[in-house]
Amino acid sequence: MGFSMQPYGIQAMLKEGHKHMSGLDEAVLKNIDACKQLSTITRTSLGPNGMNKMVINHLDKLFVTNDAATIVNELEVQHPAAKLLVLAGKAQQEEIGDGANLTISFAGEILQGAEELIRMGLHPSEIISGYTKAINKTIEVLEELVEEGSENMDVRNTEEVIYRMKAAVASKQFGQEEILCPLIADACIQVCPKNPANFNVDNVRVAKLLGGGLHNSTIVRGMVLKSDAVGSIKNMEKAKVAVFAGGVDTSATETKGTVLIHNAEQLENYAKTEEAKVEGLIKAVAESGAEVIVSGAAVGEMALHFCERYKLMVLKISSKFELRRFCRTTGAVAMLKLCQPNPDDLGYVDSVSVEEIGGARVTIVRNEGGGNSVSTVVLRGSTDSILDDLERAVDDGVNTYKAMCRDSRIVPGAAATEIELARRLKEFSFKETGLDQYAIAKFAESFEMVPKTLAENAGLNAMEIISSLYAEHASGKTKVGIDLENGVCADISTMNVWDLYVTKFFALKYAADAACTVLRVDQIIMAKPAGGPRRDQQPGGGMDED
Repeated sequence: MGFSMQPYGIQAMLKEGHKHMSGLDEAVLKNIDACKQLSTITRTSLGPNGMNKMVINHLDKLFVTNDAATIVNELEVQHPAAKLLVLAGKAQQEEIGDGANLTISFAGEILQGAEELIRMGLHPSEIISGYTKAINKTIEVLEELVEEGSENMDVRNTEEVIYRMKAAVASKQFGQEEILCPLIADACIQVCPKNPANFNVDNVRVAKLLGGGLHNSTIVRGMVLKSDAVGSIKNMEKAKVAVFAGGVDTSATETKGTVLIHNAEQLENYAKTEEAKVEGLIKAVAESGAEVIVSGAAVGEMALHFCERYKLMVLKISSKFELRRFCRTTGAVAMLKLCQPNPDDLGYVDSVSVEEIGGARVTIVRNEGGGNSVSTVVLRGSTDSILDDLERAVDDGVNTYKAMCRDSRIVPGAAATEIELARRLKEFSFKETGLDQYAIAKFAESFEMVPKTLAENAGLNAMEIISSLYAEHASGKTKVGIDLENGVCADISTMNVWDLYVTKFFALKYAADAACTVLRVDQIIMAKPAGGPRRDQQPGGGMDED
């Protein structure tokens, strides 16, 4: 290599091949740019009229969805700054289960505002302090916008639940929320424990079955297993259940031994003893009162034969998690090996039956009894992609239910809240004297992204709508939002579009945090990736169309 390429400066200090970027242009603006790219992707999927994205991940699996959390999870985001936004979106998805899109899009928007300020000559630290003041003020204003009397709600009242859940579901499956919401609300209310704050999202399952349409979807109190019963007995009513985690099979002996057989009689007797042993085990289970056996692994031929003889229904659940849920539904205790179960270990089901739904055989385990702990939403749809998307909508609904169990306060939806926040923050920025005021004003403007995007995605004229929203809000009508169906501004309390306060609260908080983190970076030092050329830096690029 000779002396011609002697590195200098920081390069000289670091190992060869390190990339180093510093300063406003190289680091800050490039980071902001990457984040803007990410938020451009999610932004067009915001809201009920959001567009779908088609993401094909590295395993060739196809996702067609407008759920931002799924989109950014499946995009392999390489850029470190954009990854921060992805993490913020993920945090929102884990915390609330809805509003990931708002988080990412809003963070991108306030970063774009920051970029303009930097180009005007503001220092990033001034922007950060302005943004911090702005987010604190936002949270204050958000508290004031909470609808009165919404803090106490009856989480078991379907109407009230649907009222709060509609917006979250509609933003995923617009036009179908009328069918989906009652289903989800029902499913959630059935499994809601005595103390709603302990609601467990995992107790609402989704079973996706191809065929039919959304209106064929139903809800089952209990579980839906996507497999057939093993034996010939296909249904049981009001039965006791024994669950064996280790499988029902002959090789129940743990020790290996060699048996020396001298003559034919001994051979016959040996086979007979094995048979008698299995029969004894199955008989013991049958005598304990169990009528349904659930096995967590393979069911042996011989064992199955005796199960049939003793009229036991046999189910096989290979997934450990499903088995656990099954135990939760029935109140059974899983036993490790085949032995006579205690009466306390047996579970109970109202009915177990194998039904055929759209060509697929499914076993439906119903437990109508009161303190039921699992319910299943059976979704029907014409393609896998649609089913996946419906499942995401249900997930969002269930998560929203969980959030509203903890905090049921609501704020106006349909961009009414955002416009009000923008207006109040603008006023607040005029009162500030330092350079922060510009940052606060930019932060306020960023809220316009929500109504603007909602309007644009619905094909309306965004400018007109925003100005008429401002006009309405200035005259004190704080609940005016966009009526997307008719393309006008309307009071959202008449349309019943409400968002949960916690969703907004965390989305804006996470967005502001992520944006400030990105702005705090002024140098990026990237190590040379270990090993040969990376697949995304190959000659010809890693993205060749095949």
